[in-house]
Amino acid sequence: MTKITDLPKDERPREKLLTRGAEALTDAELLAIFLRTGVTGKSAIDLARDLLGTFGGLANLLAASQREFCQAKGLGAAKYVQLQAVMEMNRRYLREQITGRNVLTSPDATRDYLKLRLRGLPHEVFACLFLDNRHRVIEYRELFRGTIDGASVHPREVVTEALRWNAAAVIFAHNHPSGVAEPSQADLRITRRLCDACDLIDVRVLDHIIIGEGEGTSFAERGLL
Repeated sequence: MTKITDLPKDERPREKLLTRGAEALTDAELLAIFLRTGVTGKSAIDLARDLLGTFGGLANLLAASQREFCQAKGLGAAKYVQLQAVMEMNRRYLREQITGRNVLTSPDATRDYLKLRLRGLPHEVFACLFLDNRHRVIEYRELFRGTIDGASVHPREVVTEALRWNAAAVIFAHNHPSGVAEPSQADLRITRRLCDACDLIDVRVLDHIIIGEGEGTSFAERGLL
């Protein structure tokens, strides 16, 4: 086993981050910093590589259930709690990045926030960002769970929430657990129904974003609204 302290100083994860920035680190190196220590016979980096292999990548590890996470060697309840706290801080940071700003001028931050909320979930979730008349975020709400089709997403409930928050505009979002972000015919149908319902109360639909792997799919960019 190669100890981290045996590595050249500029190749040790912590020192590398400080001198070259977090973006210069591999997934295993970032995870090693989070883990802090390894296990018997394995350094933190070796353990991180094993965990990434076991879970099939960083995204799957971050999305793992508490039971799955805690069963992995070198992890446990304390690290699960720590990870959830880090992820929640990231969600709140991204929310602050879009709250009070015109989302049309910060589309990357908006999409990053939705990805963090919806990517990796084992079930479909339909959510809405409610916006004011300057397209600033008022509220994020997850409204429906299950298969996104006409039977599970009810336009009247979306309208009720829009009125509740006095929204002038809305962005719809839902995830595809398969990771494939292409819109289905059901996605297209329910989006049209929701747009028609929002038209009746003068709420503008700015976009419907499907979250999967990669950057996701924007209905507005595809000309589907």
